[in-house]
Amino acid sequence: MEHEGKGDYSDDWYTPKDIFERLDLWFDLDPCSPGPHTWVPAERLYTKENDGLNSPWHGSVFMNPPYAGRNGHVPWLKKFLDHGHGIAIVRAYTSSAWWHEHAVKAEYMLFPNGKTKFVRPDGTVGCSPGSGVVLLGMGKDMGDAMKASGIGWFVDNRSEQ
Repeated sequence: MEHEGKGDYSDDWYTPKDIFERLDLWFDLDPCSPGPHTWVPAERLYTKENDGLNSPWHGSVFMNPPYAGRNGHVPWLKKFLDHGHGIAIVRAYTSSAWWHEHAVKAEYMLFPNGKTKFVRPDGTVGCSPGSGVVLLGMGKDMGDAMKASGIGWFVDNRSEQ
């Protein structure tokens, strides 16, 4: 997750551990993993070396995509939505073109209360990002976990599509 206006533009910002604790899920794959030293509860990890964007995905996926460059996360978001099973965390840029073209296709959305503070590779907690985030869900089991988590405002988009 990119943190704007703070001078930290690294792609290495990890999803806070408490989000996983509250979702209480085990994923089959993390296609955007920085490596085995993170706490993403996933059976298999793809790192930069594995090229998660161009590798096959299977089962339930947790995705915190890289944000390098303008809209660098969009190819990942497209693949996530096409895959159709998992949870992705992205910026809640509701006025952007990519949001209206892609993010709105998610079956479920969960907008965490407050600003989510991501974790740096050294384990320290970073500043709040310049925008809020949203968890996008695909698959009923993912939606059920998102709703039960109590993390924030839950939206079921299935009746809207």
